[in-house]
Amino acid sequence: MTNEVKTHVYDVLAREFIQEGVGTCFALLGDANMNWAARLAQQGCRMVYVRHEHCAVAAAMAWARKTSEVGVATVTCGPGVTQLITALPAAVRAHLPLVVFGGEAPLRMGWYNQGIDQAPLIKATGADYHPLHLPERMPVAIRDAFLQARRERRPVVLGIPFDLQERPWTGPQTFPTPSRDLLPRLSPMPPHPDDVAKAAQLVAGAERVVVMAGLGAVEAKAGPACRALAAKAGGILTTTLPARGLFHDDLYCVGITGSFSTEVGLDLIGQADLVIVVGGSLAYHAGGGGQLWRKAKMLHVDIDPRATRQGQEVAKHHLRGDARLSVEALTAALPARATTWRTEAMAARIRDTKPDSHQFEIAPGFLDPREVVEGLEQALPADWELVNSSGHCSWFFAQMPSRPNERFLTIREFGAIGNGISFAMGVAAARPDRPVVLFDGDGSLIMHVQELETIRRHGLKILIIVMNDGAYGSEVHKFRAEGLPEDGSVFGYCDFAAIARGFGLEGKRVERLDDLPKLVEEFSRKGGAAVWDFHVSDRVLSPTMRRSHPAKHAKG
Repeated sequence: MTNEVKTHVYDVLAREFIQEGVGTCFALLGDANMNWAARLAQQGCRMVYVRHEHCAVAAAMAWARKTSEVGVATVTCGPGVTQLITALPAAVRAHLPLVVFGGEAPLRMGWYNQGIDQAPLIKATGADYHPLHLPERMPVAIRDAFLQARRERRPVVLGIPFDLQERPWTGPQTFPTPSRDLLPRLSPMPPHPDDVAKAAQLVAGAERVVVMAGLGAVEAKAGPACRALAAKAGGILTTTLPARGLFHDDLYCVGITGSFSTEVGLDLIGQADLVIVVGGSLAYHAGGGGQLWRKAKMLHVDIDPRATRQGQEVAKHHLRGDARLSVEALTAALPARATTWRTEAMAARIRDTKPDSHQFEIAPGFLDPREVVEGLEQALPADWELVNSSGHCSWFFAQMPSRPNERFLTIREFGAIGNGISFAMGVAAARPDRPVVLFDGDGSLIMHVQELETIRRHGLKILIIVMNDGAYGSEVHKFRAEGLPEDGSVFGYCDFAAIARGFGLEGKRVERLDDLPKLVEEFSRKGGAAVWDFHVSDRVLSPTMRRSHPAKHAKG
């Protein structure tokens, strides 16, 4: 007799993921992934076991954004994979590299109740799907999936029948070269001198210049270069929503451009005669169609500059190259400017004007969401990680001008609510050394409120701030603007403090903003996780909602 332990295919697959440097995996287990996941954990990977498959991929998205590495998640076949259909397009549009171990129904069976053709569903989201049906090739195929995810910056889902995973391993004992060692080490692309000269001439002829930075500028570490360009051109700074906070301490930064612009930002950007977009996608919601600067020319600085985007003409002037190198070259080529748009009065106006000054009548017992955000801005420590969700409340939470980009995560390219708690878990796994603060709405949080148990079980340091207006905020305001009944969007004020306590977390209803400094100090001292419930007025509309859905009918 022999006690030799046989090596199975799932053992080798787990070792290949470890070979790829995977140290964290977000998981919900079933027949098609449980043996592989158990081996992955035994080989040293930290497993975060969530309560819903969607949350596994959404958490991996935030982890990938925060670490600049490939996020990894796993679900079982069939219904496990179908639950991913909302998270995957969000990851695709946010250009986040993921590898998802999805499993597949067993090949040996003529019928399996969870069997489904998974590939068309996954590919419809914009992600790629790799069915792996030859065990001997699986290690190389996994490596290639990581290589593709890194190169194309999008999710790749692996479909591996679980009966093949259970077979004894008869293939090679060596592992392929890891994907990170195969990627070309490309130096930043400098701009062509002729293009720099043309761009410099364009900038020199403009009087009111706006320098707008996107995530490409963040990744290229072009923030200081953009500041220098705006200073030499006598212009102002702004960012896209994902890049918010890149210029958080600059006197001439007007915050976010687009749907989340402030009053001062909209006014000053509207005066521009040239907008220089650095490493931005020129999406419509960031003003890509020129709807915010109708008299301005647009110069797109990017490694892949665009002329059209989302069905609109965007930039007619282009400078191809690495964001930092291109902006530095452009700044060096600019002549000194005799007059400048910048003034001390402008800086004071940017500093002292509230993001939104519109007056609303607030009923007794409720809070103004804008004042809640002001209080949190003052009370929350500067080194805590902040996560903004989607929905109506996200406009208010985005208006925290002192918070730098590296401490404030926003992923909302697909416009789906319900992701906030997953994003917070991903950031908490990536940054276990500091507390994470999630800003979410009641409608969004309740979609995946079961993950409060995941937070408690894994000991994640997450403080959840709920902007509770008793409704789906965007929808209730749209119904009112159209003069339609509100029934389908109003659900009443849940007691999230009690819900949190039911899951074993600390829960509080916060009724006085003056209490925030003390509450933050107590939370910081005690640690753990908590939910703070702020009952806010459902009569306060964000500027985005007021602009996009003006009232068409008087309410009877």
